[in-house]
Amino acid sequence: MAEISWDLFEQQVEACRLCGLCGHIQHKVPGQGDRKAPLMLIGEGPGQVEDEQGLAFVGPAGQLLTRMLEAIQLPRERVYICNIVKCRPPNNRVPTPEEAEACKIHLRMQTWLVRPKVIVLLGSTAAKAVLDPEIRITRERGRWQERKGTWIMPTYHPSALLRDPAKKVQAWEDMKSLRGKLIELGLYPDLYAPAQDLNLE
Repeated sequence: MAEISWDLFEQQVEACRLCGLCGHIQHKVPGQGDRKAPLMLIGEGPGQVEDEQGLAFVGPAGQLLTRMLEAIQLPRERVYICNIVKCRPPNNRVPTPEEAEACKIHLRMQTWLVRPKVIVLLGSTAAKAVLDPEIRITRERGRWQERKGTWIMPTYHPSALLRDPAKKVQAWEDMKSLRGKLIELGLYPDLYAPAQDLNLE
């Protein structure tokens, strides 16, 4: 068996034909960012801009995500960002459970390679694929779970915040909770002092 590596991961994604999504795309979007980041963000799937550029979260939702991270003093280049599916679903529809399941082999390899201490699941599709198919994001957002030494929290997808700005209040609470968890775990010590005051009101 080949040794798991980023080269193998990229080759695996590029060659993947496990579902039909790859037949309607311009580029596959594996993910990008700091490959040794303690924080991993997982979204739903690429949109039109992402499909055009081959990069995750570079459209309007991605720009909002960048601002959300900056609001907790966390530069985007210091995290790793990817999606449940690596190919854009037609017309930006939600990936089917079968498509999400087919793509899990790539997400598992990414997670193994990055080895994050904290994972934030952006939106219902990511939460269902990683935590529980029956999960309701409106009820479970902001709640931390520990699995195999990794802390996981679901929150709203940035695109949901663009559609319904009223949700930004809850999303901000989740971002403050994320910052608190990173400090609690002693992560990003160059950005966060261990006993830093969480005065983010």
